[in-house]
Amino acid sequence: MTEWLAALTEADRAGEACVLVTVLRTAGSVPREAGAKMVVTRHEQADTIGGGALEHRCVEHARLLLGGATPATRDFPLGPTLGQCCGGHVTVLFEPIAAPWRIALFGAGHVGRAVVRVLATLRCRVDWIDAREEQFPASLPTNVHASAPVDPVALVRQLPAGSTMVVMTHDHALDFSLVAAGLERDVAAVLLIGSATKRARFARRLGTLAADPRFVCPIGDPAWGGKLPAEIAIATAAELLRVRSQRPPKLADNVHGACEAGCPGCGGAA
Repeated sequence: MTEWLAALTEADRAGEACVLVTVLRTAGSVPREAGAKMVVTRHEQADTIGGGALEHRCVEHARLLLGGATPATRDFPLGPTLGQCCGGHVTVLFEPIAAPWRIALFGAGHVGRAVVRVLATLRCRVDWIDAREEQFPASLPTNVHASAPVDPVALVRQLPAGSTMVVMTHDHALDFSLVAAGLERDVAAVLLIGSATKRARFARRLGTLAADPRFVCPIGDPAWGGKLPAEIAIATAAELLRVRSQRPPKLADNVHGACEAGCPGCGGAA
């Protein structure tokens, strides 16, 4: 594997934004041929487009584009602009590659499994967590990593900053501990499956944390209806997309009723 391709793979694995820099066109004497590439992250670069002032300038420009989405090209006359003695002309393509959307899904019950099947079709990385290892299917989608820690709450402290948490375990007490731990972290949002009744009960215990706009419960639009795991999973995925785009949530009671013990929307084992 070439160095730049290995760096792209590592950036994706680490959940880090990067920019792929490619020599697009050349004229005259230049350090590298068209097609030469390098990868630039916030603190590192991999491979080379020829070194010297051109590469230095391109690294600087690439870091300005980190987190963006729109490719851009720039022309570099090597002699007049950069003082390089080869004196040719280079056009460089900059392609920002966003960090993967990270989702931490707590709960491997029937609803959790249905949510994973939907998320497998999206460009995201899913950390799927449940202490009951036997709940996980034998094979997983390529964008899903399953783990069965003894203490799922402790794992919240290890989540990458900006992750979105989805909480749908088989245990209401565990749900509360996960929500509280998540709201004390730098996560993007904490989605809790349940009803307005469940939210109210949690809010009394969460105190000021309950007013955090990142706390989303119920999940989904109550007008959609449907209590099948697949229907709940689609509603959850829609809520995740809404949170990612930061549209305001609807705080109405959802389709899962009062969310007491045995509610089909709580993600417990089938």
